[in-house]
Amino acid sequence: MQEHDVVGIGNAIVDIIGRCDEAFLARHGRVKGSMQLVDAAAVAKLYDDMGPGVEISGGSGANTIVGVASFGGKAGFIGKTAADQFGQIFGHDIRTAGVTFTTPPAASGSEPTGRCLVLVTPDGQRTMSTFLGVSPQLGGGEVDAELVASARIVYLEGYLFDRPEAKAAFRQAAGIAAKAGRQVALSLSDAFCVDRHRAEFLELIRSSVDILFANEAEITSLYQTDSFDEAARRASSDTKLAALTRSEKGSVILGGGKSFSVPAAPVAKVVDTTGAGDLYAAGFLYGVATGRDLETAGRLGSLAAAEIISHIGARPEMSLRELARAKGLLT
Repeated sequence: MQEHDVVGIGNAIVDIIGRCDEAFLARHGRVKGSMQLVDAAAVAKLYDDMGPGVEISGGSGANTIVGVASFGGKAGFIGKTAADQFGQIFGHDIRTAGVTFTTPPAASGSEPTGRCLVLVTPDGQRTMSTFLGVSPQLGGGEVDAELVASARIVYLEGYLFDRPEAKAAFRQAAGIAAKAGRQVALSLSDAFCVDRHRAEFLELIRSSVDILFANEAEITSLYQTDSFDEAARRASSDTKLAALTRSEKGSVILGGGKSFSVPAAPVAKVVDTTGAGDLYAAGFLYGVATGRDLETAGRLGSLAAAEIISHIGARPEMSLRELARAKGLLT
């Protein structure tokens, strides 16, 4: 199999992105800026009540992988869909973006393909209601060992960690990657996700993870401290490389005994923060996988995050490779 720069493993979800006001969130009991898991009935009620939406293949890890492809990287994705309309949308979308996606759909009679209703308020904050459907049922037997071994970096999406079979798939993928001499990256995904799985995340990070991604809320939750500096210090001793994002403050990169800050790339107007962390990871992973220095990798991450928050949705609206060339970050 041809070598891949990055292969991601995560929830295969169709994002349905729409706008709403604060009153809509209050009416539906949603906490602005949060990600809440909901059941099929709740997602159907929200879907019926929201205005028009844009439907696109999503999921945190899938967004990252599409970002890697937009930089010109060779990218692959492993994630579970059902043989239904949303499953077809997901597969078509991600392949059209240039990503290798070969995971077969679940047998008929399974749960439906997952979907996430992303409601964007006028201040650009996104509030997510996620129906995971069949996506967390990705089992160890569905991890394409050849695809994982072909990747310079295997990227694991923390959101997938809620089910025992998905945890087993993660550990299997990390083992395949280690045996093939590849790097393993992990995104912590969400502070609530960290609260649910703190001990297991720490065990995975210390035993198997080479590159850790987290935002300020996630990393302070992981180490149960209010101090970002303390959390960063502990992260640097637990993993070889950590990229910690801090919204408009940029990011802090810890690796090789060094720590340095990368400023956020300027944005004229923040329209929608959906996918900012996912696309930061895309730029950083692409930079590391293709041998760039860590500061350049961080700047590629900042650039991709800035592009994504300047419009609705978590997929780039222009070639990230061309954008990076225009900024002198890629030749």
